[in-house]
Amino acid sequence: MSRVKIELEFIFKASPTIVYQFLTDPPCLVRWFCEEVDVSNEIYTFNWDGYDQDAEVIDDIEEERLRLKWLDADDEDEYLEYRIYKSDVTNETILEITDFCDDDDVKSTKDVWANQIDQLKVECGG
Repeated sequence: MSRVKIELEFIFKASPTIVYQFLTDPPCLVRWFCEEVDVSNEIYTFNWDGYDQDAEVIDDIEEERLRLKWLDADDEDEYLEYRIYKSDVTNETILEITDFCDDDDVKSTKDVWANQIDQLKVECGG
């Protein structure tokens, strides 16, 4: 199965500081992303339905970018990245997400992200 890179963009009313906190802080992550999370030595261990998945922090620029590499990924070039910035025009916070999925899972992966981000918006105030 071929893997493809997907890029998504979401607009927030919340500040970059708050959005970044919800992407990196374990008590915030469990409110929208996973059931449990533990962070130790730059490794995030996420838990969904009793299944753990580990991701290493590759790049972390506070309030700007977080890039994680899934430790069980088949392709070493794949990653999950969040980029956060303020729109010069609207002054809204923009969250860009880069992820990878099988080429026949693009729509469902985008739908999952849209649902997750809807929950994130509820939790962080928009």
